[in-house]
Amino acid sequence: MRVPVSYSFRNLWTRRLTTILTAAGMALVVFVFAAILMLAEGLQKTLVETGSWDNVVLIRKGSQSEVQSGIERLQASILETQPEVAVGADGRRVLAKEVVVLISLPRRGTDKPSNVIIRGIGDQSMAMRPQVRLTEGRMPRRGSAEILAGASVAQRFSGAGIGETLRFGMRDWTVVGIFDAGSTGFSSEIWGDADQLMQTFRRQAYSSVIFRLSDPSAFDAFKARVESDPRLTVEAKRETRFYADQSEVMAKFLRILGMSLTIIFSLGAVIGAMITMYAAVANRTAEIGTLRALGFQRRSILAAFLVESLLLGLIGGAAGLFFASFLQLFTISTLNFQTFSELAFSFTLTAGIVWQALLFSLVMGFVGGVLPALRASRMKIVDALRTT
Repeated sequence: MRVPVSYSFRNLWTRRLTTILTAAGMALVVFVFAAILMLAEGLQKTLVETGSWDNVVLIRKGSQSEVQSGIERLQASILETQPEVAVGADGRRVLAKEVVVLISLPRRGTDKPSNVIIRGIGDQSMAMRPQVRLTEGRMPRRGSAEILAGASVAQRFSGAGIGETLRFGMRDWTVVGIFDAGSTGFSSEIWGDADQLMQTFRRQAYSSVIFRLSDPSAFDAFKARVESDPRLTVEAKRETRFYADQSEVMAKFLRILGMSLTIIFSLGAVIGAMITMYAAVANRTAEIGTLRALGFQRRSILAAFLVESLLLGLIGGAAGLFFASFLQLFTISTLNFQTFSELAFSFTLTAGIVWQALLFSLVMGFVGGVLPALRASRMKIVDALRTT
């Protein structure tokens, strides 16, 4: 004969204070667990969404990022003539030879410096990134010291607002426009004319060559051909894969850090749940004896206390997830270990994180309740009733 689940609910409700305190401890652990996963997911989502599936990024072989890469002009010209490069409605090839450098800018309010990516763009750079749109001002004139600032950079760095002036590379650069790239990494960049930036930073080579495929399914054949071409020392990646690789080191670090903190915190939560369940068993010894006398078997008693402990974990998990969901309202910035530049991104809650967090809370509930449940199930009827 099974003990009804309502019995477990009623017992939790009867001990409301200890239930709330124990569930609060579990909720805190689940909050930390979910927050770290949301942080890593937000970082990866921001960088993956930065790229487009149809675009191909070419960087020097062995380079981990555009900052480390260098493609000579001759090689860039060879790549420009490849048949896989799409041709736009205006008859021009949809390809951009870009240069990427890092500069240090002071933050607004604190003057604390942080690295920001400066991207030298070409005529087709905007066309290949439909997620980027000009929200204020105008495009910079070719051959001038004018720049565009990403919305995130304009908000967070001194001198990056429209009409303001930034000084880098021994020159003054006027911000003539602000662009919004949504939740992508481009919002954390400053864009200017590629030729002007190469002269300013005395760069003889481009950082990357980016183009749109005329046929997206032709990528594998193109990659095999250019990477085996003796004239070229480049590596080809789809733009989505390129930016996903940029997030791997940081996301892995965040997950390891998060798991370490969660394991430490979860030990406290499990011990708290165990104390609560042991107290429940001690206070209900006579009740357990009565249930046994009425014919409930040992496994029914074991299951009833385990269900009670799992419900405790589930309540804590649901509460932790509820509060963690509000983190999506916040945007934070951190140093991307791959590019050494600052990147702004938001916490992202996914269905996978919800399931992982709830499963984790149930595991905490099970571990915390299994020993007290075993103790309750092993009580002898006579000994349990004698406590009355």
